[in-house]
Amino acid sequence: MDDDRVSEILVCRPDRQGLDVLRDTFGIERGFQDAGEMLDAGDIAGVIVTSPHVLHAEHALMCIDRGLPVMIEKPMATTIGDARRVTAAARDADALVVVAYGWNFRPVAAAARRLMREGWIGALQHATCLTASGTAEFFSGRTPAPTKDHLFPPAVSTWADPARAGGYAWGQLTHALGLFYLLVEEAPVGAFARMGLSGAGVDLNDAGVVTLDNGATLSVSGTGLLPRTLRKQVDIRLHGSEGVLFVDVERERVEATRHDGTSRSVGLAPGDGDYGVTELLAGFVGLCGGEDVPNMADADVGRRSVETIDAMHRSALSGRFETI
Repeated sequence: MDDDRVSEILVCRPDRQGLDVLRDTFGIERGFQDAGEMLDAGDIAGVIVTSPHVLHAEHALMCIDRGLPVMIEKPMATTIGDARRVTAAARDADALVVVAYGWNFRPVAAAARRLMREGWIGALQHATCLTASGTAEFFSGRTPAPTKDHLFPPAVSTWADPARAGGYAWGQLTHALGLFYLLVEEAPVGAFARMGLSGAGVDLNDAGVVTLDNGATLSVSGTGLLPRTLRKQVDIRLHGSEGVLFVDVERERVEATRHDGTSRSVGLAPGDGDYGVTELLAGFVGLCGGEDVPNMADADVGRRSVETIDAMHRSALSGRFETI
């Protein structure tokens, strides 16, 4: 798109009534009910995929096939096969893919990543990854009370249908894993998990043990039962041959300590651990415009998160350790 042209926003929504509401509310001139028709409509600088979970990979591949930069709402996909197809397509086409992990674009993530790259923990040997949020209503099968005044209430079919990748792992735990896999290079090779279900039959509480490809162990925990009055929790601890790194977004703490007693605590300002919608979108826009900014949530990060959750779900159903 030429720099001297005013950017136009295009929108796609399958239902005509919802599409008309979007166009009227935000003053959007062109709306489409077919994604392919919209993607072929003209000079597009970038695409944001916010369709239901089970459609993310399909829509992302449509963008990649057309050479369009794409930001994919989490999760990037809902099966290992789809996640690997998106990753391979992005690699083969040298395409820009960003997964919508807002914490990855905040100062708390940048600080933790910097300490990891400086080698503070040495070789990763064990890790814990915990997240908790006040989201139980989303997985109950009912419309959550806090969203009653939203333009579009969350679709029950997306959040609370086990056949459409509903549940806490795909809806929330993926955020913490997205941050975890930004910090470490290792990939998951298998998982054993147990899941507690909501009344709608989707997971609300998740507990897993994951093996990484270097032999390290990862303990994963997630729940939607946090009171809504409390701040969301993401707590990652990385234990290595040389030391440990603590990453706590709730308390805005990033701190590394070596076995020799040396330590580094990164000074963070109040709010540096907040979820970063603005930074996420700004990062994607900058990348689309060719700016030299780091992609803090690329397709590889998204793929490893999907692989972990897929294996955890299979293990919870089979009662066995499931390989990836």
